[in-house]
Amino acid sequence: MGYTYRRYIRSESGAFGCVNCKTHLAALEDLESHAFQGQTGRALLFRSVLNYTLSKAEERGMTTGVHTVADLECRRCKLQLGWKYLYAYDESQKYKEGKYILEKARIVKVDGGLSRRRTQLFSNGVVYSDDQASDDD
Repeated sequence: MGYTYRRYIRSESGAFGCVNCKTHLAALEDLESHAFQGQTGRALLFRSVLNYTLSKAEERGMTTGVHTVADLECRRCKLQLGWKYLYAYDESQKYKEGKYILEKARIVKVDGGLSRRRTQLFSNGVVYSDDQASDDD
């Protein structure tokens, strides 16, 4: 299968990461809505998410109708984070297709830029690449 590197989000506005391992998941500018409910409470709708794996797709009845979804888990620590909308049966819910729900209880704000150490290396002429350095064990 091969080793996969986690991708880092570089964003002036900030980023969200996994509450357990702080793996970067989504940039603040990809946040579309705060008005969602998850299994653990409030949830956020995002256009784009990184560093996750998906479960098998299933039909799930939700407050807004039946949707085909796949659960999202953190690529590093395997914490279930939310789900991805794959298909909405109701025409008024089609805007959700291809978007992601992250549960607020399962994410935390993380540094959206380069760490201080990596910034120093970068400014000293050392090129940082996720392919060369990773926090993974």
